[in-house]
Amino acid sequence: MLTSAVTGGTRPSPPPPPEPHEGLNARLAGFDYPFEVQALELEMQGRDVELVYMDVQPAGEVRGTVLLLHGKNFSGAYWERTMRSLVEVGYRTIAPDQIGFGKSSKPADVQYSLHAMARQTTALLDELDAEEVVALGHSMGGMVATRLALSAPERVVGLALVNPIGLEDWQRMVPYRSVGAIEASELAREPGAVKAYMQAAYFAGEWDAAYDPLLAIQVGWIRGPDRERMARISALAYDMIFTQPVLHEWPDLAVPTLLIIGQRDRTALGRDRVSREVAETLGDYPALGRRAAELIPNAELVELDDVGHVPHFEAFDRFIEPLGAFVAARFAE
Repeated sequence: MLTSAVTGGTRPSPPPPPEPHEGLNARLAGFDYPFEVQALELEMQGRDVELVYMDVQPAGEVRGTVLLLHGKNFSGAYWERTMRSLVEVGYRTIAPDQIGFGKSSKPADVQYSLHAMARQTTALLDELDAEEVVALGHSMGGMVATRLALSAPERVVGLALVNPIGLEDWQRMVPYRSVGAIEASELAREPGAVKAYMQAAYFAGEWDAAYDPLLAIQVGWIRGPDRERMARISALAYDMIFTQPVLHEWPDLAVPTLLIIGQRDRTALGRDRVSREVAETLGDYPALGRRAAELIPNAELVELDDVGHVPHFEAFDRFIEPLGAFVAARFAE
């Protein structure tokens, strides 16, 4: 359950899996999001782009605003249950799709960077008059949220990192792989490989039907008309994650930080390009989470035993309780 500071109603039921899609285009036409989507027009390296987002307000007084930042293989849509729970107890929730992800624009001839994503997210907060937020980032979203907290600390009153990637600097352990090589690998991927990867890396070999919605977009793009474009963008995002670590700047974080770490997670980039001995050392989330908590000033670590990479799907009650307490504390100060 949510802590007493943020209780006030019945938790929503888990979201039903989306309808199956034979294929999805780059902007996810025909794929419904749980709330109304809007778009902010931006300029990115000479290209006109749209940053798509959901902005959900509570029925009564707004107690604060929570910004939810998705991971690489996801979109803002997978935050539905988290958003409903937070809105129910008085928090405004904003969930953007970063450029290159979800329903947002997909330019394939630009450089993707965490700095650009942080600036684009800040522009969205400006547009929505969201002066102060708790930034919640999952997986790649944890890297974006960290960059946002470093670049705009006056806007971020709290930072919550849920199984973020980038807890280790893969450049120091894994050989570099070119964007072209990654793109070719992405193009060769079949729908079944998406589930196999998520099952092995995210859920330690386990799978439940409740996780099926996590497959819909990635599988839809593989089957869709923009498969080549999406393979290119995935490769560019992979390169961004690999070459732009944020962990070396953790000591510079000036905001209270909550780390929620599922202990079964073993996500790591490049495990297939190193020896078996090295591969076994990568993605040790229990050890990496504790190290992060030591390096980040004013950090609190919550370890979720027997939980993998996506706690808000796999163990929602155990995820929302510490998150709710953290959010309530930030807006009570």
